[in-house]
Amino acid sequence: MKALLIYDSFFGNTEKIALAVGTVLGADVFKVQKVKPEQLAGLDLLIVGSPTRAFSPSPDIKSFMKKLPYNALQGVKVAAFDTRIAINDTGSKFLSFMVKLFGYADKPIAKALVKKGGTLVLATEGYYVKESEGPLKEGEIDRATEWANKILSAV
Repeated sequence: MKALLIYDSFFGNTEKIALAVGTVLGADVFKVQKVKPEQLAGLDLLIVGSPTRAFSPSPDIKSFMKKLPYNALQGVKVAAFDTRIAINDTGSKFLSFMVKLFGYADKPIAKALVKKGGTLVLATEGYYVKESEGPLKEGEIDRATEWANKILSAV
């Protein structure tokens, strides 16, 4: 199986999740800025991950997905994840309201991948950081490994 995991990361948290998932899947793992179009050829599985920035994927992840040609992912199984702050940790009712309205980065990533022809193999996942710069909450790497194993079972 040819698998590719593309991610963006500002403080290293999303990168840690990407590397954990990529290891389980035996995927090539690249930061989005280093991905070349030819790396998408012949893929069986594409996973994309991003930190949640202003309730959406990072600008570079959005740009990458926007540049994918129509049906570029035809026949490719896809999955998406993000890193985020747990709303309960902020104590902010306003932030909680905003998240209910706009959500996190995972769903828009998955929607864009499917729009480009991919087939979503598993529900998206969000991994929690303690603060905007991290670190990851305890147990998140283990959850990422479990999610990757579910992806393996689904493909």
